[in-house]
Amino acid sequence: MSFKDKLSSFLFHPKKEELPEEALPEELERTAQEIPEAPAAAPDDPTRLEIPSDHPIRQLHELRQKESGALPYPHLCMDEDGVLPPELLEKEKNRLQSSLKSVCGTRWKAAKGRTRGKHSKKKAESEAAAEAPEEQLIMDARPWFHLSSDKIYAWMLIFPPVGAGAEVSRDMIYQALAAQNISFGLNTALLDRVAHDRDRYFNLYLVAIGKPAFDGRNGNIVDNFPREIQRVLEVNEFGQVDYTALNLICNVEEGQEICHLIRPTEGEPGRTVTNQEVPAKSGKSVPLPKGRNTEISEDGDTLIASMPGHVEFAGSTFQVKPVLDIDGDVDFSTGKIKFVGDVNIKGDVLSGFTVKAMGNIYVGGVVEAGSTVEAGGDLTVVKGILGDGTTVIRAGRCIFAKYIENATIFVRENLQTDCIVNGRIYCDGEVILRSGRGSIIGGRVWAAKRVNASAVGAKSEVKTSIALGGMPCATLEKDLVRKKLVSLAAELERLEAQLDSPAKASLMGKVRMKMSMSELRLKQLEEELDSAREDLKDQDGGRMECGVAYAGTEINMGDEFLRLRQETHQCVAKLLCGEIVLM
Repeated sequence: MSFKDKLSSFLFHPKKEELPEEALPEELERTAQEIPEAPAAAPDDPTRLEIPSDHPIRQLHELRQKESGALPYPHLCMDEDGVLPPELLEKEKNRLQSSLKSVCGTRWKAAKGRTRGKHSKKKAESEAAAEAPEEQLIMDARPWFHLSSDKIYAWMLIFPPVGAGAEVSRDMIYQALAAQNISFGLNTALLDRVAHDRDRYFNLYLVAIGKPAFDGRNGNIVDNFPREIQRVLEVNEFGQVDYTALNLICNVEEGQEICHLIRPTEGEPGRTVTNQEVPAKSGKSVPLPKGRNTEISEDGDTLIASMPGHVEFAGSTFQVKPVLDIDGDVDFSTGKIKFVGDVNIKGDVLSGFTVKAMGNIYVGGVVEAGSTVEAGGDLTVVKGILGDGTTVIRAGRCIFAKYIENATIFVRENLQTDCIVNGRIYCDGEVILRSGRGSIIGGRVWAAKRVNASAVGAKSEVKTSIALGGMPCATLEKDLVRKKLVSLAAELERLEAQLDSPAKASLMGKVRMKMSMSELRLKQLEEELDSAREDLKDQDGGRMECGVAYAGTEINMGDEFLRLRQETHQCVAKLLCGEIVLM
C-alpha cells in the first residue's frame, strides 16, 4: 500500500484491529497530527461570517489543504479590534457574505477547470488507460477586497495559489490595492506583516479605514422662561391647596435675557478609502422667537425684554405683556379696570366693579357680589368668589379659586376649586373638586369632559344638576346672543314708534349696528357648533366621578337624564350604549 493510500485509510477508515497505532510510520503519524480538526460551533458573534457547508470557500480550502498539507480553517471576522459601530456591522454583513460567496464560487470554478490530454480511440478502449491524466492548472495567489457601501471601510481576504502558482507577496498586495484605488487610511503595519504570516490565507482583515463625514449640529434656542406653564395645583397632607403659590406670572425686567441662540456648526467632510472626499452638511440655523415687546441683541444671539412685564410664549414667539399691579382693592380709587396685559390685584374686587384683561388676572382676596371679572388667560382668586346671582366670571384658559358661591362661571379650559355652592358653571374642560371639602351643592355644573368631586349634592336632597359633554361655553354664548337679538329688536321697535328726530336716527343706527354684529356672531357660533358636532359623536359624553352622590342629584348626558333617588357612594356615571350607567 502506498503512503497516500495509508494516509487516506487512516483518516477516513481507521480500524485499530487492522492498523494498530504502533504500526504507523513516523511520517504518517506526524502528518495526521498537523491536520486540524473542524472548529467547534462558536456562540453567536455579530462580527463573524457564517460559512455554510456548501460554501465554495470550503472547497477552495480543501483544495489548498490537499496541495500544501495542514491549513487552519477560514477565519472570517469583520472586526477583530472592536472599532466598527454595530449598525455598520449589521448593514455590511450580508453584503460581505454575498460578495464573498460570489468571488469564491468564481475562483472554485476556475480551479476545477483542469484540461485533459487527448487519447486515441484504441487507447481509450484499453483497460489500462480508462482515465486520462490531468494537467495541473496554475493560479497565483489573489488578494480580494470588499468596500463598505459608503467606501469608508475596506476588508481584504487572500486566496492561496493553485498548483505551482505564485505565493502572495507584499508587492502583490500593494499592486492589488492600487488596482482598486484603495490608498487612504491604510493599515500599512498589517499589510507589511500579513504577507509573511503563516495563516495569511482565508483570513479576513480590516486593512483600511477612511474618515467618516460629520454633519454640523443644528442651531438651538436655550430658554430662560418656560414655554408652557404647568397649571397643576398641589394638595398638601391636610387636603388644602395654596392658591397663592401657583406662580402663573413670570415677571421680567427691561433688558433681561429671555432666551439665547446657540449657532449651528459647520460640517466636517470625510474621505473614503479610495481618497475621495465625503461631503458633510452644515447645521441649520433657527430664528430667535421674537414677539411683542422684545428685541434682539446687537450680536444677534440673545432675545431681551424691551419693557418690564410678564413673559409668555404664545404661538411661536416669546412676548412680554405689561403687568398692572394694584396694591389694594379694586374700588373707587381705581375704578373699572380694562388692561391689555396681566393684572395683579393684591386685595379684593369690590361689588359693582369690573376687571377685564387680555392676559392673566390674579386676585389676592375675594371677588365680591355684583362684580365682573374677565381674563383672556388664567384667573386665580386666592380667597374665593362670593356672588349674589349677578356676578359673572370669564376666563380664556383656566380658573383657580378657593370657593365659588352664587356666581356664573365661563371657563374655556379647566376649573379647580374647593367648593361650589349654587353656581352656574360652564366649562369646556374638566371641573375638579378634590381639595378641601370638594363639594358641589345646588346649582348647575356643565362640563364638556369630566366632573371630579368628593361629594355632589347634599343630605337635604337639594337639587344639584350635573351636565356632561357637548360645548358648554359656545352653546350658552349662542343662547345669550339670541336673547340679546330679541332685546335689540324690541328696542328698535320702540324707537320706530317715536317721533322722528336726530336723536332717534342716531339711536336707531347704533341699535342696527349692534344687531348686525350680534347676527354675525350668532352665525359664527352656529357654524362652530355644527362643525364640532361630528367630533362630539365620537366622544363618550363625559364622565362624573365622586366619592358620594346624594339623592336629588340630576345627571344629563346629551338627551339622557337620570335623577338619583338614593345616596350612592363611590359613584362613577358615564354614557354606555345610549344610557347613563352608574358604576
